[in-house]
Amino acid sequence: MDKEQVKLLHEFVKLCKANPGVLNSPELEFYRQWLESIGARIPAQCGDGGAPCGGCKKPAAAGDHHHHHKAPSPPMPEAEEEENSPESEVEIDMDGVIAPDNDPPQAMGDESLEPSDDMLELSSTKRDEATVAASEGNLEEAVNCYTQAIKNNPASALLYAKRASIYIRLQKPNAAIRDCTKAIELNPDSAQPYKWRGKAQRLLGNWEEAFHDLSKSCQLDYDDDTNEARREVEPKAKKLMEHKRKQERKREEKELARRRERIRKAKEEAEKARKEQKHEPKFGGFPGGRAGGFPGAGMAGMPDLTALLQDPELLEAFQDPEVSMAFQDISTNPANISKYQNNPKIQKLMKKMAKKFDAPPGAMDEDTEDVSGSASGSTGHTVPPQPDID
Repeated sequence: MDKEQVKLLHEFVKLCKANPGVLNSPELEFYRQWLESIGARIPAQCGDGGAPCGGCKKPAAAGDHHHHHKAPSPPMPEAEEEENSPESEVEIDMDGVIAPDNDPPQAMGDESLEPSDDMLELSSTKRDEATVAASEGNLEEAVNCYTQAIKNNPASALLYAKRASIYIRLQKPNAAIRDCTKAIELNPDSAQPYKWRGKAQRLLGNWEEAFHDLSKSCQLDYDDDTNEARREVEPKAKKLMEHKRKQERKREEKELARRRERIRKAKEEAEKARKEQKHEPKFGGFPGGRAGGFPGAGMAGMPDLTALLQDPELLEAFQDPEVSMAFQDISTNPANISKYQNNPKIQKLMKKMAKKFDAPPGAMDEDTEDVSGSASGSTGHTVPPQPDID
């Protein structure tokens, strides 16, 4: 393809960028079909059936009420697994689950308080009264007595656990959970808080939390009542845990597939860019006889560009990033050659290219000086000194 053809192609591409709708022309049907076959998207032409307008960047003529475009179809969203799909739901028997209590938080003890002996004695008395009230079914009175006991002995984890047991009987699981959590903070090695918090979680249908708390209680201090409650919630808890593991695996697999797709697309883009760059010179604009060209350009005997680029020594030299960048710098502004006067590698390249420009036809291959090596490199023969380049 000669330079004139390349220039025409370049102008056509610029036209397509400015007015993509031109590709809808009947004369370019063969080209449009090829573009679509490789995945390109061609803008639709105007709805009035007229010539393509490339997106109608120009305003419509006055009184033209029919000039419109077909709205582009929105990209289809990636299919996501619905949370309420049968695959994402787990059938769990919710028998015995109650509505959560929403009462204001109950009174707690002041941990910074150091109880006196009288306070500790009063706390013990109130605890006994709470036990009697609970045995008689007077649960609200039992809660009040335990609250008084807690205020007089705020560091007792057992008092919080006992009040939590009364809240369980009152069907107030959230209140029980607050008491048990406080008790665990005070004494994490006590089994009672875990027991009652596990039972409270069971009332709320929090099967996994109930199973963990009841299992911890049995681990710390086994009793038949706690173990029976643990065995009741275990199948439901494990069913939920297995379901979550499956869902997590699906999410990981989906994310892995997305990552692989991104990598595949990135590789395709890199390969495409590599192929495009393969046909382009690896350096900046080649010097010519105009401003910004290589020094000495415009002289008689300027070699053909294609033949010049076929010189193996020059091609090898331009593989060096330092040489390539310097050549671009000098091509942009010839005065920049002064920056490389003390660079033997660049000076060798400049001298060799100057000889190519000055040499008559047929002298292209006479010079065998190695331009890609260092300043001390030698090919075994003496090269006549070359004139300095201004």
